[in-house]
Amino acid sequence: MGEVMVRRLDVMKWLILLVFAVLISRLGYLQVVQGQHYVRLSDGNRIRIVPIQAPRGIFYDRNGVPLVSKRPSFAVTVATGSSPIPDAEMAALSRILAMDVAEISGKINRHTGFSYVPVRLKTDVDQKTISKIEENRSAFPGIVIKAQPVRKYIYQDFAAHIFGYVGEISGAELQQKKEDGYKTGDIIGKAGLEKVYDKYIRGTAGAERIEVDVNGQPVQMLDERQPVPGNDVVLTLDYSIQQAAEQAMDERLRYLQSRLHRRKAKAAAAVVMNPKTGEILAMASRPAFNPNVFNGGISEKDWNVLVGNPFNPLTNRAIAGEYPPGSVFKIITGTAALELGKVTTQEKILDTGKHWLIPKGNAGGEALGWIDFKEALSKSDNVYFYEMGNRVGIDNLEKYARLYGLGAATGINLPGEAKGLVANRRYKEEMYEDRWYLSETFDAAIGQGFQLVTPLQMAMVMGEVANGGYRYRPFLVSKVVSPAGKTIQAFLPEQTGRATISGPTLAVIRHALQEVALPGGTAAHVFQGFPVAIAGKTGTAENSQGDDHGWFVAYAPFENPQVVVAVVVEHGGYGSQSAAPIAKDILAAVFHVEASQADREKAR
Repeated sequence: MGEVMVRRLDVMKWLILLVFAVLISRLGYLQVVQGQHYVRLSDGNRIRIVPIQAPRGIFYDRNGVPLVSKRPSFAVTVATGSSPIPDAEMAALSRILAMDVAEISGKINRHTGFSYVPVRLKTDVDQKTISKIEENRSAFPGIVIKAQPVRKYIYQDFAAHIFGYVGEISGAELQQKKEDGYKTGDIIGKAGLEKVYDKYIRGTAGAERIEVDVNGQPVQMLDERQPVPGNDVVLTLDYSIQQAAEQAMDERLRYLQSRLHRRKAKAAAAVVMNPKTGEILAMASRPAFNPNVFNGGISEKDWNVLVGNPFNPLTNRAIAGEYPPGSVFKIITGTAALELGKVTTQEKILDTGKHWLIPKGNAGGEALGWIDFKEALSKSDNVYFYEMGNRVGIDNLEKYARLYGLGAATGINLPGEAKGLVANRRYKEEMYEDRWYLSETFDAAIGQGFQLVTPLQMAMVMGEVANGGYRYRPFLVSKVVSPAGKTIQAFLPEQTGRATISGPTLAVIRHALQEVALPGGTAAHVFQGFPVAIAGKTGTAENSQGDDHGWFVAYAPFENPQVVVAVVVEHGGYGSQSAAPIAKDILAAVFHVEASQADREKAR
């Protein structure tokens, strides 16, 4: 019996020793082999990485004038890793922030699953709101006030359609951009250059390492990595020309509404471009909007004001507005007729006020008698160009319109560009299942009917007339520069095509366009006494929704073109009354021409 007990005790002793050996081995393995792994897990439980938003880069005009920058602001945030916000606290926060409870909950819920990512409940809060939260700090243990940079559009709605605006990344955008390093809560460009050049100007976020307690509340900040500011962008834009374009449009729209009683004349667009490079010197669209209202998320009130405006202030009419070109299209009809030998510069055609095949005529029944090409273009005679359409035919009109680049996007570095429409047989057959009629060719020849163009496209056409037929891609950014001043990327002129038009044809068209601003031309009264010789074309496009749209396109100086201008005024009536005065003010700014007292009186 005693011997059995001894053996049993020996077995138990060895078992106990084996258990201790296993425990000691496991402890050694955990401490030595897996030690760093569990240290990381421990840190993960008590240390949170909080991103610090990087300041976006600055936009400068071509002369170094800052147009979009940044300013300090405060945001109200809550960390997703903290305890759920109690109902009473949520209600109090809703009152202080002037936000619905559902809106606050929605923002938090969208970030569920992202460990300790600070959720911005409201950006750019005022000092009064901050004071209320701090006065009741004990009631809001999970709320943190954070300093962060906010986009500052220095001149409010100045060039708003070019810059666009920024906002917090959406779920759909995050899915598209996650592989590019975008994260939940990031501020990204939503429209305009802010969107196109976001990857250049967004910068690199910094981070804070924060120790938290068992409830996920911050205890102390362990260390901090500063964010890297985004790159700056130097534009082709000229601040003074852009300002002149916007001011001229605003003044003329007020004049048309108050003095000429064109109540719907509330929208317009203008493009100013270097015809030798494609650089955009100014691009304006009216009505406009203030991109600053989008900082931190636009309010429902401000959003309703924008989307409730029937003239769509968010639309960049310079690239997305599609209009019948009216008589400015006669440049293309005239090109086709001369190039195809359907008319000579010496031939005269009798204008009796109406065409002899189809009773379509001039505005007001005007009859100019026997006229040649140059007089017909400078005085914008419809009957003459109806006959040119009759001789050329719709297929050749389409061919030369496309030769000039119409019916296709120009490729400008902005989102939302429209292609316009070149009138043609196929389009009508596909859309209306009907054949083409001669009367529709007449309409197309003077820029009516199915023809649609954007202001930028018409600036391109005028640029090709001015520079010998060369087509350059229009662009707005000349270079991207690092915060240290190093050029990251430069953008140079890019030729994208050429309208192969003979020298004699271009010479005839240019001289006819020069006479538009001389005595007898349709814009003579506007440019009387203007010290810079220009070539231009007025246009009046029929509009079934109200008053006609007014056009004016031009280049200057005549002998050595440096700038092209295209202006359209919706519901503005005759182009000589609505668009030409705007173009004149823009050209005056380009060439530093002082406005006369008569001009200043007329603008009031």
